[in-house]
Amino acid sequence: MQSSIRLLAKRRFLPLFVTQFLNAFNDNLFKTAMVMLVTYEIYSDPAREASFNAIASGLFILPFFLLSAVSGQLADGRDKAGIVRLVKTAEIGIMAVGAVGILLHNVPAMLAALFAMGVHSTFFGPIKYAILPQHLDREEVLGGTGLVEAGTYGAILLGTIVGGLIPSGIAAVMVVVVALIGRVTGQFVPPAPPEPGTDPRIDIHIVRASIRLVSATMHIPRLFLAIMAISVFWGQGAILAAQFPPLVKNEFHADKEVATLFLSIFSIGVAIGSVVINRLCAGRVSARFAPVAALVMGAFVCDLYWSVTHWPINDGALLDFWTFIALPHAERVMLDLLGVAVAGGMFVVPLYAFLTTTVSKAETARTVAANNIVNSGAMVFSVCAVAGILLTGVTVGDTLLIVAAGSLLSAWTAWRLHKACEREDQACFENAGG
Repeated sequence: MQSSIRLLAKRRFLPLFVTQFLNAFNDNLFKTAMVMLVTYEIYSDPAREASFNAIASGLFILPFFLLSAVSGQLADGRDKAGIVRLVKTAEIGIMAVGAVGILLHNVPAMLAALFAMGVHSTFFGPIKYAILPQHLDREEVLGGTGLVEAGTYGAILLGTIVGGLIPSGIAAVMVVVVALIGRVTGQFVPPAPPEPGTDPRIDIHIVRASIRLVSATMHIPRLFLAIMAISVFWGQGAILAAQFPPLVKNEFHADKEVATLFLSIFSIGVAIGSVVINRLCAGRVSARFAPVAALVMGAFVCDLYWSVTHWPINDGALLDFWTFIALPHAERVMLDLLGVAVAGGMFVVPLYAFLTTTVSKAETARTVAANNIVNSGAMVFSVCAVAGILLTGVTVGDTLLIVAAGSLLSAWTAWRLHKACEREDQACFENAGG
């Protein structure tokens, strides 16, 4: 890990790291401020609150499903650093709209800005992974990916804390300021031109391009298994992230400071898992720990479900931060959250590194984009299904069982990936560059 941290002193890595950190921070600052505002101040109905959180998550994810094919082609066929600067410029305008929505308590304006940020992240997402093999040596890619993941979740943590605790008016100003700073840091990302021989043409027919891209990627068995494993994981993560605020309010009967605590613990855990797995794998890209990590994640989710179903009923005022953590079972709940997140980080980081090191550099962004399409489809389906289920009277706590069941599918898919690579004598980890 020490050698990985040295990358932060490198001009070829630091500007990208800071830019993506600010991007994740601003996304979560805005989303958390919006969700807390709507959940605790605008709406006062548990079903509407839970459905709003699911719909908001779906709106943010939907552009990944619709536009990832175009973003992948664009990233592979153009200078990635130039695209970074374009999308960071767009973020300034998007956050201005979101800020107005927060200040006026205008839910449609906030949702429109959230959707636009999803578009922004759709074009930025493939770049932050695909640029690593161009700027880093092969033995640095896993470490760089781990730092990006750890930094992302550190930024999510910070954005979640700030967005959950500061007044909404300050949050509105802050998202615009952070967007401006992100544009400045993006200016220093080193050039990352397309690989020689890359086809610069872009198919802007969204459906055709998406089908073609996913088909070209998913017919490769090991990529199919990796993408499916990541997609199940993000389907689980989407459900958890969308339901944390209503889970805290309506099941644990606690205020928004406790909701911020839940989201923060989750972010810390994924960051820890991202770092730990790099140490366990000693810099070598491998899926051998992923099946166990998925099962451990599922076990912690089941224990969290037990805590929810056995939580004492409270008809009084919402519990504040200090009252909640002083309760007898609060430590168990927080440990479960941390366990879910650490195991999740250990599961997903090697699979992302796998995607960027098992294809040629000319196809890296397209591979990440294909992964994003399938991931986002799984996430949109998950949150929409949960939103529908909640409207039938199922509780937020019961949705945890869906997440636990998904862990079994994640573990099975990851195990198949590991065995497939093992049978090929690790050839699938050694063919980057063609």
